[in-house]
Amino acid sequence: MCDSVDVTQAVLAKNDGLAQTLRADLARRGVSVVNLLSSPGSGKTELLGRVLARALERRVPVAALTADLATDNDADRLARSGAPVKQLLTDGLCHLEARQLRGHVENWMPEDTTLLFVENVGNLVCPASYDLGESLRLVLMAVTEGEDKPLKYPTAFGSAHLVVLTKTDLAEPAGFDEAAFSANVQRVNPGVEVVRTCARAGAGVDAVLERVLAVRDGSLPHLPPLAPHPHGHDHTADATALAADRVS
Repeated sequence: MCDSVDVTQAVLAKNDGLAQTLRADLARRGVSVVNLLSSPGSGKTELLGRVLARALERRVPVAALTADLATDNDADRLARSGAPVKQLLTDGLCHLEARQLRGHVENWMPEDTTLLFVENVGNLVCPASYDLGESLRLVLMAVTEGEDKPLKYPTAFGSAHLVVLTKTDLAEPAGFDEAAFSANVQRVNPGVEVVRTCARAGAGVDAVLERVLAVRDGSLPHLPPLAPHPHGHDHTADATALAADRVS
């Protein structure tokens, strides 16, 4: 058991070092990276497509990478926005790592890009532990997923600079308790903002883009309790303890 823990910490430490270097390199180039995390079916691709289209309307030099285990379906959907998009296939890996992102930044990203969106693999477990060198981490959740999800996945929600609630048009038929959801978010990430969205109606799209552009332009984002830590820190244990303390 100890050997397994040691290997995991070594892998995370190596990733954190690469992420820090990548973040510094991108900052020198004037590029901000937005890492989008969610479960499958959250509406992440639909919302991102709307945000990309709105960014282009405002002449923001934007691009997107989208990760999946297989198919180019999400890249095809996002490309309809008109933004440069590339599909990244993980060959079975359930998350992205900084080394993968670095290769695509060096070999593909358009030179004038100032804002790069990364649609991570649909999974709230593994991706939450891997820093990609992002400037901003968005965690998305649909109202159909249940208001207790922040407590079930405290590492993801506890590391979010911004939480995005999606498919709000379905809140009433889904019986979603938004007050309970908001309270649960605050238990694992005190002070984080929650932006309500409905991508199909366009609601909240501008708000998400405004938050992202503000960080790109120099505003400091909310500091989550599980922002990237020094090597060897146990993110999951920290998040679980934080959630338990606040529930009690």
